[in-house]
Amino acid sequence: MTLDVRRVGPEAAAEVLAVVQEAFGARPPLDPPADALGEDEASMARLLAVRGGLVATLDGVPVGCVVLDVRDDVMVLRRFGVVPSAQGRGVATALVEAAVDAAAGRSALVVVAREELPGTVAFWERHDFVVTGRTSPYVELALWLGTTFDAPDAETMRALGERLGTSLVAGDLVVLTGELGAGKTTFTQGLGEGLQVRGGVTSPTFVIARVHPSLVGGPDLVHVDAYRLGGLDELDDLDLDTSLDSAVTVVEWGAGLAEGLADARLEVVIERTVGHVPADDDLDPRRVSLRWIVGK
Repeated sequence: MTLDVRRVGPEAAAEVLAVVQEAFGARPPLDPPADALGEDEASMARLLAVRGGLVATLDGVPVGCVVLDVRDDVMVLRRFGVVPSAQGRGVATALVEAAVDAAAGRSALVVVAREELPGTVAFWERHDFVVTGRTSPYVELALWLGTTFDAPDAETMRALGERLGTSLVAGDLVVLTGELGAGKTTFTQGLGEGLQVRGGVTSPTFVIARVHPSLVGGPDLVHVDAYRLGGLDELDDLDLDTSLDSAVTVVEWGAGLAEGLADARLEVVIERTVGHVPADDDLDPRRVSLRWIVGK
C-alpha cells in the first residue's frame, strides 16, 4: 500500500468533490447539514482557487482531501475528509502533517468540527489541536505552529527553503532579510527546488532580477536583489517576462521596500546563532524566522 499526499489546485475540483461527497455522506445526519454536502464542482473550484488543497491517495486512488484557506496569518482547513474504506490507514494523519508543511510561516492551523461528532473532535485533540471557541453546533480548534527553525548547515537551509517552496502559490511574496553571507541565496535555491523551476538559482546582485520558469506548469520564480534599488517601483523598468501575480516573488534586501508588491507577504529573517564561533563557514549555524504579514 502506497500512501501519497499531493498539493492540488482548482483543476482537481472534480476529484476533491468526489472524496468530499463520499466522506461527508457517510457521516450521521446532522442538523443543520454539513455545508460540504452542498458543494458542486464549480463551488469547489472556487474554494481551491484561494490556496489550493491536498489530496491523499492509496495506490493512486483518491481517498482523502482538505481544502486550504487563509484568515489573516492562520491557515484554515476546510472540507477535511477521508472515505470510509480508507479510514484507519493513516490517511488523516498524513493530511494533517502535509497541512502543517503547507502552513509554513503562519501562526496556526485552524479547523471547525461538529460537536455532534465527538470522535472527530477527539481526533484533532490527539494531533495537539486545542479548542479555541464554541458556537453550537460548531467547535473551533487550533494548532499553534513554530515559526523559528535552526539551520546548522547549508544543506538544512536549502531543505527548509525546499519545504517552503512546496507550500507557495502564484502571487506569493517572500521578503528575505539577513546580513551578507547569511544564507539568503542558499535558502532561495531550496525554494526553487520546491517550486520545481528551471535554472540554477544564484545571487541576482549583478542583474537585479532573474525569472526562473516553472518546469511543471506551476508558478515561475522571480528572484530579486533590492540592495541597489531606490524603490520597488523600479521593478517596472526591469522588463520581466512574467507577471508577479502569476509568479512567486522572492526579494532579498526587500524589507521596507517590498510591502507594496502584494497584500500579504512572508517575511524570512536569517540570523547567525548568537555566541557561536564557526570553524568552517559552511557549518556556521543560522536561525530562520518565518512570519506571514497581512497588510502594510
